[in-house]
Amino acid sequence: MSFSRLTRLPLVVFFVALLLPVVAVFGAWLPWGESGTQSLQIVQEMAHTVLPEYAWTTVQLCLMVGLGVVLVGLGTAAAVTLFDFPGRRVFEWALLLPLAMPAYVVAYAYTDFLQFSGPLQTSVRAWLQVEGRVFPEVRSVAGAAWVFTFVLYPYVYLLARTALSERASHLMEAARLMGAGLGRRMAVVALPLARPAVAAGVALALMEVLADFGVSSYFGIQTFTAGIYKAWLAMDNRIAAAQLATLLLALVALLLWLEQRAQARMRFASGKGGRANASDAQPVPLAGHRAAWAWLVCALPILMGFVLPVVFMLRPLWVEQNELPWGRFGEWALNSVRLAGITSVLAVGIALALAYSARRSSHWGPRVAAQLAGLGYAIPGAVVVVGLLLPVGWVQAWQPEWQVGYFVTATALGIVWAYLVRFCAVALQSLQSGYARIPASMDDAARMLGTSDVGTLVRVHWPLLRRSTAAAALLVFVDVMKELPATLVLRPFNSDTLAVVAYQLARDERLGEAAVPSLALVLVGLIPVVMLSRTLRSKV
Repeated sequence: MSFSRLTRLPLVVFFVALLLPVVAVFGAWLPWGESGTQSLQIVQEMAHTVLPEYAWTTVQLCLMVGLGVVLVGLGTAAAVTLFDFPGRRVFEWALLLPLAMPAYVVAYAYTDFLQFSGPLQTSVRAWLQVEGRVFPEVRSVAGAAWVFTFVLYPYVYLLARTALSERASHLMEAARLMGAGLGRRMAVVALPLARPAVAAGVALALMEVLADFGVSSYFGIQTFTAGIYKAWLAMDNRIAAAQLATLLLALVALLLWLEQRAQARMRFASGKGGRANASDAQPVPLAGHRAAWAWLVCALPILMGFVLPVVFMLRPLWVEQNELPWGRFGEWALNSVRLAGITSVLAVGIALALAYSARRSSHWGPRVAAQLAGLGYAIPGAVVVVGLLLPVGWVQAWQPEWQVGYFVTATALGIVWAYLVRFCAVALQSLQSGYARIPASMDDAARMLGTSDVGTLVRVHWPLLRRSTAAAALLVFVDVMKELPATLVLRPFNSDTLAVVAYQLARDERLGEAAVPSLALVLVGLIPVVMLSRTLRSKV
């Protein structure tokens, strides 16, 4: 029996499981059942009460973060790509360090240090002998924009740096030989070439902002994601939560379309001669105050997005080390590792089946399934939660004896399902990139020698995909460890993870205790950052 026939049924099951959350969310608008007939009335009530605030806050936050990541990401990418100054090689990889920081962890760290009762304001009040607030409230839209900007700018930095290094160097050199000054070369050559990459990076960063729950909930910001959880958990109105999730999904779809359009504009051939000239073009050397400004531009984001948050979290570890929950830390870490391990194994297996079927099959079904799986990472965790719990509630009301609600909410089934919907895309992208390096002629040779589909996968593809498979499993593992919105709702009883515990302790203003799981998440997040930096350095 061929491999495609063996995997046909599992692929259909995964296809349905992937689409179910989205279909269920959109199904909340249909006028079926007693709750469905109230959908229009609920929308009208939200339009007159909370919806304008959710929309305005979300748009305001996205505009501020978009502007921030463009300024920081493009500025740092231009500095390390187009100029040469002391420490440039170190900054090339160090600027990736904020990727290891979950946004909600950075929010906890800044709040602990900058809030009214924090050490900074307390010291300033004592020094100036004044009372009241010294600095603006950190828990605000501006504070959230600050956090997101210095955590998410690497998306723009990575894409803009790639675009400038591959396409701008030889054109900048040609413009210099034609007598154009540095400012004109930057404005006319470098920035237009980097524009599609910047647009794609901004779209990715804003998708992370829309999917966030930890920062918006902790700061008390009324965004769409916070509104979804409030409608479901506080107001007990699942239809309102589903309709808010639909609006959020529409915004994500718009950003995803913009990102794919920008990526398509980035795919143009530069020619063999351009690549040779690019290797001859050298960055502009800087010295004196110009080098100092370039150094400051690169050092400030690392300081704000990685160094200071880590220092702020290390402070309570030193001050309150006798009161920290060291005893339960092992239990939280074990729960996180267990869920992450199960999900990474399943995600890699599903992604391998999808990638192989899409490669070998001439039918449109496997390719469509692979494309849909590749879009799963863009679906916010809040939408996945609502999309899973809605049909579970319907089935539970229809057939209570099946106990579907128990299996989805009281066991690891529901949370692993949600993880797979979101993070199979990560494993699939890694495996597809590995398959892209395997020529199709090897498959033809194996087929001519009489090797079956399973034999081709095991004897030909697997030895060449080991590194891609390991990278896929590791990336899924790290993403699951840091995931908060879906874990907060769907985790089994007495199975708190490091992300959930950090959120709960910070919400209870026990920021010193929250530092332990938060720092553990940072250490885990450093693993893919190190892998990415090594990959980028190997291509130089």
